[in-house]
Amino acid sequence: MPAHRKPVLELSKVNEVKKILRKAKLNTVCEESRCPNISECFGSRTATFMILGDRCTRGCSFCNVKRGDPLPPDPQEPYRLLSAVKALGLKYVVITSVTRDDLPDGGASQFAKCVRILKENIPDVKVEVLIPDFGGSKRALEKVLESGPAVLNHNVETVPRLYPYVRRGASYKRSLKVLKMSKEIAPHIPTKSALIVGFGETFSEIERVLEDLRSVNCDILTVGQYYPPSLRHHELVRYYTEEEFKRIEETAYRLGFKFVACGPNVRSSYRAFEGFSKII
Repeated sequence: MPAHRKPVLELSKVNEVKKILRKAKLNTVCEESRCPNISECFGSRTATFMILGDRCTRGCSFCNVKRGDPLPPDPQEPYRLLSAVKALGLKYVVITSVTRDDLPDGGASQFAKCVRILKENIPDVKVEVLIPDFGGSKRALEKVLESGPAVLNHNVETVPRLYPYVRRGASYKRSLKVLKMSKEIAPHIPTKSALIVGFGETFSEIERVLEDLRSVNCDILTVGQYYPPSLRHHELVRYYTEEEFKRIEETAYRLGFKFVACGPNVRSSYRAFEGFSKII
């Protein structure tokens, strides 16, 4: 195939995925967060679906997702998700959501319903859930785990010192607690977390976070570079070199992570199926 035709074909696939998503009235974190891998992922007919609307009740300074008063959960959303997954022919699905502090269970029941409906209707489908912290509720977490996800993902995002500036409304200790509880409730389900670097953290702080994640038996790690979505977002303090990402990756493997994806454009769902397939 002539090299100059490849981008055109990839663009065609991207547009096809967008049409499927628009038809199903679904949001993706790929679009909402301006993910740098969107063309690669959409081009391979994959996406990270964002349920529970497009309005977040928190105010993380790095995130491009809209903030404001969200609408009530849509009971038809899991079925629209099912139709999109079938249309895309996916066998590995990643589902995330905005944070919904306005809901009694933080949206856990909607996560669980989405997982159950996909598994009931698509043979052998695997579903990774990238969840908010549900306010630290054990019962909310149990709802999600009882639905049988393939991977439970919850991101710590940054180092503890920077939480007041980067993750307003969140708690580093609470996020670690969520990952710890997941292993206690369902030790057979792999856990996963992510860091974004470039906010002004030090390498020693990064290493301490990796140690903390391993102390709660986190299995999979992703680390990527922060790119400010706009001038209104948290400032970029520094870019990391390929050598620095390699150092973080080597440290993570030395500490015992089973799979690590580490690089400038890596995001939480990047190479998600590969990470899952390497540890089962």
